[in-house]
Amino acid sequence: MKKYVKILPLAALFFAFSANAEVALQSNSEILGKWKLTAEAMKLDGEKKAVTVEWDFKSDGALLTTATDSVGRTKEMKIAIKYSIEEGGIKKQITPGQEKYELCKVVDKDGSKMTLKCPFLYYFLTKI
Repeated sequence: MKKYVKILPLAALFFAFSANAEVALQSNSEILGKWKLTAEAMKLDGEKKAVTVEWDFKSDGALLTTATDSVGRTKEMKIAIKYSIEEGGIKKQITPGQEKYELCKVVDKDGSKMTLKCPFLYYFLTKI
């Protein structure tokens, strides 16, 4: 009986964290418009690398990405890729012109803030 009493709080803690793991998107209307990608990280609670990127989700399934490089030769780079809402997440094209996709799950969406978990990185976005 003592073993169960010790294990119960640990199990409850585990389920509390896993229950709040994802937000399922129903349609692209929940993300349409411009989002500022402020940071990316390898882990949700890991060190965040600041980035200057803007994502513009269009209703026709196009995601326009604008990256700003203040120290490079090209001040701004614009790329259009395809996206769709599938399995409650954002399925986005990895490379323009290639039919390879990655599924990014929404970990947190609160008002104008959204956190995405893609296969290799977490993205932290703010609605513009």
